[in-house]
Amino acid sequence: MARAVAASSSAARGRSVARSRFWNRIAILALAAGVLAVGVPLFFAGSAGRLADGTKIAGIDVGGLTQTGARRLLEQRSERLADVPVSFVAGGRTFPITPRAMGVEVDWRSAVSTAARQGGGFGVVRGYRRLELQFFPQDLAPPIHSYGAALDYELGLLSNAVDTPHREAALVRRGLHITIAPEKTGRVLDRAAARNLLVQSLASFSRAPVALPVRVDAPQVTVASLTATQRRASRIISGPVTLVAGQSRLPLPRWELAKLLDLSTMRIVGPAADAFFARLERTVDRPAKDATFAVSNGAISVVPSKPGVTLDVPRSVGAVLAAAERPVNRVATLVLADQQPARTTADARAMGITGTVSSYETFYGGEPNRIHNVELVSHLVDNKLIAPGATFSFNGTTGERSAEKGFLEAPVIVNGELQTGLGGGVCQVSTTVFNAAYEAGLRITARTNHSLYISHYPLGRDATVNYPDVDLKFVNDTGHWLLLRTWVGPSSLTVALYGTPQHRRIESTTAPLTVDSPPPVQKTVDATLKPGQVVVDDPGMPAQSTSVERKVYAPNGKLLSDETWYSSYRSMPKIVRVGPKEKKKSTPKTTTTTTTTTTTTTAATPH
Repeated sequence: MARAVAASSSAARGRSVARSRFWNRIAILALAAGVLAVGVPLFFAGSAGRLADGTKIAGIDVGGLTQTGARRLLEQRSERLADVPVSFVAGGRTFPITPRAMGVEVDWRSAVSTAARQGGGFGVVRGYRRLELQFFPQDLAPPIHSYGAALDYELGLLSNAVDTPHREAALVRRGLHITIAPEKTGRVLDRAAARNLLVQSLASFSRAPVALPVRVDAPQVTVASLTATQRRASRIISGPVTLVAGQSRLPLPRWELAKLLDLSTMRIVGPAADAFFARLERTVDRPAKDATFAVSNGAISVVPSKPGVTLDVPRSVGAVLAAAERPVNRVATLVLADQQPARTTADARAMGITGTVSSYETFYGGEPNRIHNVELVSHLVDNKLIAPGATFSFNGTTGERSAEKGFLEAPVIVNGELQTGLGGGVCQVSTTVFNAAYEAGLRITARTNHSLYISHYPLGRDATVNYPDVDLKFVNDTGHWLLLRTWVGPSSLTVALYGTPQHRRIESTTAPLTVDSPPPVQKTVDATLKPGQVVVDDPGMPAQSTSVERKVYAPNGKLLSDETWYSSYRSMPKIVRVGPKEKKKSTPKTTTTTTTTTTTTTAATPH
């Protein structure tokens, strides 16, 4: 028993010694670890004023340098390379570009500061950071700035030089044979990637050639995808097409059909098709004819309207293409549409133009140019329809009287003087129209007399016009349509208004033509005349005035209107030539000679 207790006590002591040794070892290891944890980082900590060993910026080892030294080194190297180009390569071409041209600038100060922070800190912290850099070195990329406009411009130049757009496969017609032009793959500069690559490459210290990022530009239409279309196009132009329009049959030969077919859309479109169907319209169309009015022996009647037919081009184009796609029975029936007249016979009869409302005739003469202008402007107002309540405007109907319309120069009155101007003779027509409206008892809203009195017009009833400000206007107050017609004879012009006869009674009172002032005298001296002799070349014309009162009565005697038109005419100067004044007789000169024994004197008497 005692022996067992002793053995147990000995075992306990052994275990206690073992535990003590274990903890001693642990303590030693912990101490060693602590020494290593502090000592090793302190060993690698180095100087706080210098960058950590293994530090690289833009590929350059700046470890061990001060921040100032590292920045100076990087800036100097960068400046030396600012005008040294980098060669960018694409499509077998080389494009040299310098950093300075693109405004590329590197922020070396910021990069060095970042490197210092990564390997900096106090004591052990700095040591750990620098120890990490020993095992995991880093190459810092510095911040880069560039001039955006210069980059955009350069990228545009590169794109123009590098880009080769793809070509789609397409149908091609050679005579009457249709083939397929094969597709072609292109290339396009990736501008977004190229922009970043240019900046990074120009900021680096390397001058090795750089390949620009180029992507493939693949076509969408290939020979294989067009094979069926090529067969269809060949079938369309394989033979002629017969066009049927009513009783007419028109041939459309292969060669012309080939011109009409647009191979890109497989439709009959384009300038050639437009021209062909325009010619076809002229052949097929029978335009509708509006109802008109005919005058015979003073009576007016309605000329009936006629319906017409017109080619429905869109539907006819479809019919032609459908016929051309058939291998047999290549006949296309053209689609014709009925065309109704704008004014039917019933419309014309409802207008109430059944007889003469009024007419007036004036006589003319003069040079051929004036007669030409009278005929031309008469045709411009002829067949003018005036709706009930509408206002007729002479200027609005004829428009500007210009050389482009065929007007010639002839005598005109301008500012009270007879001159030569474009459109002379037009007022002959406006005066005749005015008098036709006057005799019809219509309400005249704009009328201007000539500046000079013209004796061959009715006294006080002349009407001048001048585009666009001086106009002749009257209102159709009959309640029915009016038709204005003109007839130009060898020496006279007749204007008639047709409509529903109103049987209005017109009473006119014309005041005498009175002289307001005598003509001014323009006197010139003519040395060829005798003194006191007077020759009148032009008697001139005094300033004169008159007025015309018109009363319009309805058939029942009711007074419809009472208007007065006043006319004032300018004077024209009296042109007179007179002989020069008689010259006064001069006093004859006398000479007196006095002789003495010493001298002789000669003297002249004053004038």
